[in-house]
Formats: sequence, C-alpha cells, structure tokens
Amino acid sequence: MRRAYGGLGRAAAPARALLQRFHLIVLVGLAAALMAMDRADLEAARTVRAAIADIAAPLLDAVSRPIETVNEIVAGVRRAAALHAENAELRETVAQLETWRERALRLERENAALRRMTRLAAAPPPWFVTARTVGDSGSPFVRTLLVNVGARDGVRPNQAALARGALAGRVVGASRRAARIMLLTDINSRIPVAFEGTRQRAILAGDNSAAPRLVHFPPDMTFAPGQRLVTSGDGGLLPPDLPVGAIAEISESSVRVRPFADLGRIDHVQLLGWTPPRVTTRTGPDSPL
Repeated sequence: MRRAYGGLGRAAAPARALLQRFHLIVLVGLAAALMAMDRADLEAARTVRAAIADIAAPLLDAVSRPIETVNEIVAGVRRAAALHAENAELRETVAQLETWRERALRLERENAALRRMTRLAAAPPPWFVTARTVGDSGSPFVRTLLVNVGARDGVRPNQAALARGALAGRVVGASRRAARIMLLTDINSRIPVAFEGTRQRAILAGDNSAAPRLVHFPPDMTFAPGQRLVTSGDGGLLPPDLPVGAIAEISESSVRVRPFADLGRIDHVQLLGWTPPRVTTRTGPDSPL
C-alpha cells in the first residue's frame, strides 16, 4: 500500500510542477497585458484602475483609522503630561507669589509706620505720557533720542524716560512740541543708582558703549554678575526703584552694567512725571520735637 501511494505521489510531481509553471506564465502574461493597456491608455485600463481604487480606498481608510486613534491617544497622553508639569510649576509660582505678597504687606505696614514717625508727606502719584521716537542723534559721540511730545504735554527736563518698564534715560530738553532724551549710554549721562536689597549707592556713568560703568562707589563694595540695579532717588530728580540694569562684567578697571531697556531699538518711551515727597516741619501734640 505504501508503495502504491509513493508511486502516485511521484507520478503527480511533474503535474504540479507544470501547473506552477502555468500559473507563473498566466501571472506574467496578465501583468504584461495590464502594462500594455496602461501604455495604450485604453478605456478598459482606466476602468480597472478606478475599480481597484474603489476597492482599495475603503480598505486603506479602515486600516488607517486604528493608527490615527493610537496617534491621538499618544498625543493626548503627552498633552496630559505637559499639563501636569505646567500645573506643578504654577503651584510653585503661586507659593512664591504668596511669600512675596506677605513680604510686601509687611513692608507696606512698616513704610506707613515710618511715614507717621517722620511726618513724611505722601507724594502725588506719578503720571506719564507716551511718546514716539521721531529721530536719534546719528552720531557716534552722542546717544540721544528726539520724541514727539513737549512742554505742551507737561514734559519737563530731568523726567525719567522708560522703555518697556525699564529706565532708558532722562529728558534733557523740551520745546513746545518735542523733547530730547539722553540715553543711559551717553558719555554725559550720570544716574544715581542703588543695589536691590542692600541699597548700596553708586553712580551709573555712560561712556558711549553699550554697557555703562559704575563709578563713585565705596571701595569695599563687592559685586557679582547678575546683581540688579535700580534708581536710588538721590537728588530728587528721578523717582526711586526704577529698574535700571544688572551687573554684566567685572574687571580690575571697571564694573559694567547691562541696561534692562534695549537702547538700540526704542520706538516708544514713557516720560514719567514725579514729585518727590517732602518732610513736614510743623509740630503738634504727637510730635517728638
């Protein structure tokens, strides 16, 4: 029996080989026919391509949907992770702001108590007028700007000029319709400044470079890069605590400051009007005099 089956299998082997060759020939012939029809751009070829597209499009759409779903899930997980990190950062920021709020309230109470003790009259709130830059000095030796407001708008010499909230310079001259501003970097600029926190005094002197230098400070004063400087208010010309700049370079010959204001690109400035507070001299029942 085994011999009979073995002989039948050996007899069918040539038939299978012939059938495989026939299939290969048919497939090659079909491919050649399709290529020829495509070359000839026959109507039948267009019909076949359209039918294939109609069949393939739904299949490709069905296959792509799970992939799109997975991509959306991955994107959602990433957004959730980003929101979680952002929430943690916001919580930390809120905690810091609460700390600063408590400090500000405490300082405000101390300030009010000191004002009562010294009879320091409250200064009128500052006001400002916004001006547009209409010209600059155009000279390598002078750093000034010309703006389109003047005396008719309440502008007076020595008013502070702010650019995006930071001190850029001060008014050095005002006509009826225009005013000239001397920038911090001008060689004639001298601004009394103080270090935030320590309130140590110095003078910021321009020398026509991009980073003015500190002069007239105590010989034992120490510096560190990044220390912030504000106006000290000395002399009563500029209000105190206006942001000025930060220590950028420390060498044996000079200490350089990088202004917070971008002095090379100023389109608009705010000219700040300010009246310094005064100390009353009258006496009364609660006067220590």
